[in-house]
Amino acid sequence: MKILITGAKGFVGRNLVENLKNVRDGKNRTCSFNVSEIFEYDIDTPENLLDVYCQKCDFVFNLAGVNRPKDNAEFMTGNFGFASKLLNTLKKYRNNCPVMLSSSIQATLIGRYGQSDYGKSKLAGEELFFEYGKETDSKVLVYRFPNLFGKWSRPNYNSVVATFCNNIANDLPIQVNDAAAQLELVYIDDLIEEMFNCLQSKETRCRYDGLQVILDENGKYCCVKTTHLVTLGRIVELLEIFRQQPQSLLMTDIAGGSFEKKLYSTYLSYLPKEKIIYDLKMNTDDRGSFTELLKTKNHGQFSVNISKPGITKGQHWHNTKWELFIVVSGRGLIQQRKIGSEEVLNFEVSGTKIQAVHMLPGYTHNIINLSETEDLVTVMWANEVFDVSHPDTFFEAV
Repeated sequence: MKILITGAKGFVGRNLVENLKNVRDGKNRTCSFNVSEIFEYDIDTPENLLDVYCQKCDFVFNLAGVNRPKDNAEFMTGNFGFASKLLNTLKKYRNNCPVMLSSSIQATLIGRYGQSDYGKSKLAGEELFFEYGKETDSKVLVYRFPNLFGKWSRPNYNSVVATFCNNIANDLPIQVNDAAAQLELVYIDDLIEEMFNCLQSKETRCRYDGLQVILDENGKYCCVKTTHLVTLGRIVELLEIFRQQPQSLLMTDIAGGSFEKKLYSTYLSYLPKEKIIYDLKMNTDDRGSFTELLKTKNHGQFSVNISKPGITKGQHWHNTKWELFIVVSGRGLIQQRKIGSEEVLNFEVSGTKIQAVHMLPGYTHNIINLSETEDLVTVMWANEVFDVSHPDTFFEAV
């Protein structure tokens, strides 16, 4: 399949191009379609190439558009004008391949809800595409995108999420006029997945009832199924938590598919070089070191323990707290004894065969470095974050 992408250097275009390259180059083998060529067209592409691409392509993603012109008249020229040029070029070569149009929810607002020049230009582009579909019997897919966010979106342009992520990651000020203001957001990876659906004739169809999107397999429009309704205040709250993570070590809940997970990935993509790496506090003594790595709100914490040759660490027990010890380098002996019992359970472990050992509640336990020359490195997970006011840790030799 040969695919033409207009606006290829924009936010959506760049993400789509790079993901299509993964399919083309065999790096993504999960798709049921093939990509042989990707035609990238943008504002600086020689105009004659549009003819070449429109003659050869099997599918068109029209993502080109004007968002922030110097003159409002450029909205109609950049959005409606180019769309007309594109469709006329396809007609010139009698290429009736499917065409996708990137429109905006602003087009829905025209008439009863508003009169923005941007929305007018997008609505005009939609009508042009629908007429083209009737005239040529080509498949037309029109998407009215709400606010978009994700990696590579330009800050201080037309995405408040990009601006907030960039500024907070770089310790720059932000301005929030109304923390309760609610945004409907679509994440770039969800959008790209829907674009891949288009290439497989599995697009998500919908219709509009005022501003409400209703899924309808016979709908005139198309949409990205997954959206997130979030207030500006919540976005800022989360970004502040993300900014503090290297100090707090606390990883907030980032459930699969959640807005929090997608926003965190977006935030990280704006980190400056000096913030990509950060120090962890190593608690050191003559026995070695102990370093907390990561804490979670509901799923405990991770640490790494380094024991010098011949050293024994631990010698304590817990009522409710339990841990996993995973030796990743060196050779050690883990011992456990049930409180009130004399039987000792011995587990010899090493980095050559990585195993996880439960530290049982009600069992005193230790870990001994069996080597005379090599440090013993153990990754540890505890089912709860250490609470200095309620440590649940009691000394007793195994």
